[in-house]
Amino acid sequence: MEHITLLLGIVIVTALVFDFTNGFHDTANAMATTISTGALKPKTAVAMSAVLNLVGAFLSVEVAKTISGGIVNEDGLKTEVIFAALVGAILWNLLTWLVGLPSSSSHALFGGLIGAAVMSMGWSSINGGTVVTKVLIPALAAPLVAGLAATLATRLTYRIGRNTDTRATAKGYRAGQIASAGLVSLAHGTNDAQKTMGIITLALVTGGVLNPGANPPMWVIVSAGVAIALGTYLGGWRIIRTMGKGLTDLQPQQGFAAQTSAATVILASSHLGFSLSTTQSCSGAVMGAGLGRKGGVVRWSTATRMFVAWGLTLPAAGLVGAGAEFLTKQGPWGIAVTAALLIAGSAVIWALSRRNSVDHTNVTDDEIRHGHDTAGTEPVGVVTTAIAAVQPPPAGPLAAVGAPSDDPVKATIAAPTSTTTGAMADPARPATV
Repeated sequence: MEHITLLLGIVIVTALVFDFTNGFHDTANAMATTISTGALKPKTAVAMSAVLNLVGAFLSVEVAKTISGGIVNEDGLKTEVIFAALVGAILWNLLTWLVGLPSSSSHALFGGLIGAAVMSMGWSSINGGTVVTKVLIPALAAPLVAGLAATLATRLTYRIGRNTDTRATAKGYRAGQIASAGLVSLAHGTNDAQKTMGIITLALVTGGVLNPGANPPMWVIVSAGVAIALGTYLGGWRIIRTMGKGLTDLQPQQGFAAQTSAATVILASSHLGFSLSTTQSCSGAVMGAGLGRKGGVVRWSTATRMFVAWGLTLPAAGLVGAGAEFLTKQGPWGIAVTAALLIAGSAVIWALSRRNSVDHTNVTDDEIRHGHDTAGTEPVGVVTTAIAAVQPPPAGPLAAVGAPSDDPVKATIAAPTSTTTGAMADPARPATV
């Protein structure tokens, strides 16, 4: 480490900051459904996830090698390009966290790296084949595969337990959900912590500290694992709320199916070296679990906003990364200005987040009274109304008309309607499209 220059040191620190934001941005992937179904208390859930993220960081380096030696050509790549890429990734992570959207930290990193490299050396610096096969194709396939697996697993789970008492089996499913959430956390550390390892390794190669193709040193693995674990423990409560309450209403059986499916997809991709988005895999699994239960619905307006964010992540982070690279290549003053803009932008986003605070005390509330609620204030849509009208609820006696129910579909069917607006009479219940 004696050859690390000041610029290289700044890049390493910035990479670890990105890793930290990745941790709290993606905590929802593992723990949103566990928290929303009550299987674990919020602080217990994020603490468990943090420990397993750290353990997962030591299980493989295949994804790290894909990033450090696959997406961009190392020849001629400068250290400041990596710094610019990280600026784009961090700002996009913070912006999507502010609005509570579970976008892909992985694609933010890739977008920033591609944009900065193109600004520095042109399109020839990008390995297009690697980007397509190990980034774009997994981005499209992961949510579909995880969603289909979760749908089938949910239907199988309900079919197997159709003759059992729901309350009697709920405890067992909650225990299974905790185990599957731990598996997702382990998978997240295995996949996402490696992305930062790969970026730091790439920076060390450009700085002449490591030879091209080298594996991440142990100190890089340890620091990346610790950074993502700390971020995970902090808890991305805004995104946990969106995934746990905003996409669909999950029962323990669905949560177990969603997390098991997502973990399987993530671990398989890590073994193959595919740097897929854990966010997209887990979100797809949650939506699949929502559709897998009879009477279950997905809030498609929230899902649509997520899809838009996914589509914008690569180009948006790429544009910011390219702009940051334009400044950094002006010399030391440009690097200083870029660092100042990163700090200022992060401070502004943090200040804005304080206006509508979401933390472990209110993450599962149906409504946040003191600010704008990202889930649950939309009017009831025609899709939800139609599905509730034609599909039966899960196995078990139907709640009496007008009686309170813990099941969202039973409550939707049982709730009286307004003669003046046609909307559901209970405004506090999360609405759907």
